[in-house]
Amino acid sequence: MNTLSVRDLCCLFCCPPLPSRIAAKLAFLPPEPTYSLHVADILTPSNGSTGQKDSSLSKGKSSSDANTPIRYKIVFSEKAEWQHSQSDIAKLEPYFVTTSRHNRIACLYVNCTPNPKYHILFSHGNAVDLGQMASFFIVLGTRLQCNIISYDYSGYGASQGKASEKNMYADIEATYNSIKQRYHIPESKVILYGQSIGTVPTIDLASRRSECCIACILHSPLTSGMRVAFPDAKRTWCCDAFPSIDKIHRIRSIVLIIHGTEDDVIDVSHGFALYNRVHTPHQIEPLWVDGAGHNDIEAHGQYVERLLRLIDVDIPQIYLKKQQSEQQQQQQQLSSSMSTPPTLASTLIIPASTTSGAN
Repeated sequence: MNTLSVRDLCCLFCCPPLPSRIAAKLAFLPPEPTYSLHVADILTPSNGSTGQKDSSLSKGKSSSDANTPIRYKIVFSEKAEWQHSQSDIAKLEPYFVTTSRHNRIACLYVNCTPNPKYHILFSHGNAVDLGQMASFFIVLGTRLQCNIISYDYSGYGASQGKASEKNMYADIEATYNSIKQRYHIPESKVILYGQSIGTVPTIDLASRRSECCIACILHSPLTSGMRVAFPDAKRTWCCDAFPSIDKIHRIRSIVLIIHGTEDDVIDVSHGFALYNRVHTPHQIEPLWVDGAGHNDIEAHGQYVERLLRLIDVDIPQIYLKKQQSEQQQQQQQLSSSMSTPPTLASTLIIPASTTSGAN
């Protein structure tokens, strides 16, 4: 599909006419779940005792969310790409959160290091779930000395609901709120990371909450759903799904874009277009991985090198500049207040009565 004909538009938008269903047709491919979450134990708030309980939790059954004292354990199925050792499983802390759209979604905190430099909120790509991504999170977080928090979109893995654009935005919002409330992580220690379809909720969150993170990483991003389906599309149509191109300029943290030059799923031109729309003060050197496709960027050495440079060089430099700018503003305000002559309050002088003291 290289041209945007009237027939194409009719087929895509008139059957069915809902943008969320169009997005589901074009983008969402939930895999068969590769893991399940089981209740490991229940804490009694009154006395702090722990009652052992081990039962499987399916999508349809009710249970508590991240605010209740229930601990879960993750059990990988044979479909998982990697069978983890006990030491790996000990690093994984799964839990549930309930979104504003009333879906209970599965989240995973990956404790890679006791003293993390940052916490990465990772929105994974399509056709995978947390069970398939867990081993990658452990390796990446250990290499970067960062802990990783991820989640499954509605309809993926152990998460309830159906995959949709609106649900995806609610999913990342609920996960972000949970890491603030559950782990008390400040915004200055949060990095948002989106891969492929995961760049959509990442850009949406960062564009709506200007101080939610210190940096934003966009790995193989897309400009919009229409522009992926129809590469010749030059504008955002009223029913376009995932219009990241119209949101990215509102991001107020530094943005790192990573894209393979031979990506045949989302062309590298999407990365170029998004980079050009990033607010200039927040642009940093992107990574165009020569010869890389859509699913093999991580295999190239410059991938981890660029992430390490972001963490160890780019973020500290930007943070230092921000501090210097704030200090300059404070000094200017102070000097301005000192140079302004004090305003004297007017004094009402009442003359003494000439009759009261007269003899």
